[in-house]
Amino acid sequence: MTSLDAFREILRQDESLAPQTWLRIGGPAQYLAEPRNAAELESLLKACATEELPVHVLGSGSNVLVRDEGVSGVVVKLTAPDFARISIEGTTARAGCGVLLSHLVVETVGAGLAGMETLVGIPGTLGGAIRGNAGGRSGEIGQFIRSITVLSSTGQKFVRTADELSFAYRSSGISDLIILEAELELTKDDPEEIARRMRKLWIMKKSTQPLSFQSAGCIFKNPRGLSAGALIEQAGLKGTRVGQCEVSDRHGNFIVTYEGATSADVLRLIDLIRTKVAEKHGIDLELEIQVW
Repeated sequence: MTSLDAFREILRQDESLAPQTWLRIGGPAQYLAEPRNAAELESLLKACATEELPVHVLGSGSNVLVRDEGVSGVVVKLTAPDFARISIEGTTARAGCGVLLSHLVVETVGAGLAGMETLVGIPGTLGGAIRGNAGGRSGEIGQFIRSITVLSSTGQKFVRTADELSFAYRSSGISDLIILEAELELTKDDPEEIARRMRKLWIMKKSTQPLSFQSAGCIFKNPRGLSAGALIEQAGLKGTRVGQCEVSDRHGNFIVTYEGATSADVLRLIDLIRTKVAEKHGIDLELEIQVW
């Protein structure tokens, strides 16, 4: 008997993670847990600490490549309604970490609050977006964060205010295991004007990114002042294929997968891209996607 026996209702063993990720590839999780509320999540983390089991937090799986061997320990998905609540008061929005970023964008824009519309078209959950400081040329989510509530690896809850957080390009410096919820400070604006800006950004993304294919968003971070996608295209790599995955012919920084693709295929293609870009430009591309 282990400390995890009390969580049989929310815990599945040897659960495939491929259906949980946007790339639709990868091996199983030793355990996959979907706690129903914050109290159950805290208890689960304490049990994992007792059993010395590593914990991985999986949002919508849009920025994750799971190796074919799978993941040891407990993979936690925060899909319950308790983790996806949104409330708006004045210019402040409070939201759970499990809410889809796209849903939060729609809700804030509908409330006449400006800021989040700059993140339209970015996949994933709020928790993942904050941890990776998701954004684009028009802005990043870190600039709107007033505070976050977090859980440590042992289930202890803390509040981190904006002055404790250090957001940078695609990073946040947040070392706590789980972001439970966030408070965002936005600004009032004309709803029609916000919607117009959002539509313009969305049209631009649809025209340049392979949104109808299985992909994980951008694979590499942009080097300072440069575009990873442009560097990859200039190296002649668009359409390059390894096994059942290939560099998108629409955007060089996207890898799309087809039926039968493996994580090993994607990792080989990533290595090929990095090698060719280094040879052509003398630049070592840094991964934006997480490899589990």
